[in-house]
Amino acid sequence: MDEQITKQEKREKRRQEKETEQHARLHGRFMRKIRNYAIIFGVTALIGYGLYVLAQGSAPKGEDFSRAIPLMEASHIAVGSQLSEYTSSPPTSGPHYGQTARSGFREETISDQYIIHNLEHGDVWIAYHPRIASEIQEELKQFGAAKVIITPRDTNDTDIALAAWGQLDAFNVEDSVLPIERIKDFIKRYSNKGPEKVSGASGGI
Repeated sequence: MDEQITKQEKREKRRQEKETEQHARLHGRFMRKIRNYAIIFGVTALIGYGLYVLAQGSAPKGEDFSRAIPLMEASHIAVGSQLSEYTSSPPTSGPHYGQTARSGFREETISDQYIIHNLEHGDVWIAYHPRIASEIQEELKQFGAAKVIITPRDTNDTDIALAAWGQLDAFNVEDSVLPIERIKDFIKRYSNKGPEKVSGASGGI
């Protein structure tokens, strides 16, 4: 009789041990899942925060001083063709040559009709009057980039004009101080907003 009870106790003990082991395995799996979810959540949160910081850093910070310009038909014309009157100076849309101009800082005057094509591709044009001080011209070089073209333009009504497709901000330089943030904000707002999306640097003349 005692022997039979001992066998039952052993079986019960083994059953309890198996249940304990099974519970430990299930608990281990559960904890691993929690840990993995925590890692995924943490990584996702970090990525999200990084993107938020990046977006904040690249977002315009100041007032938008530009104005919308009525769009003209974006037809291609032959070089030297008779030109219609544009809706702004410098123009922000309209008939233009089939070739673009290379982006970056340029020391030579380039026909508006080449650069209008750049604007159609989403470039920003910084057109400066040659009368501005050479120090200001040097400062403008910092904005030379793949989607920005900077050129002298002696027909400007103001010292500097910032042009994008259908958008214009024109102003004079006061007290020999270039409004750097104003220019940066314009580029952030209107770069790559043209009707024809072309990534990278513009080729051409």
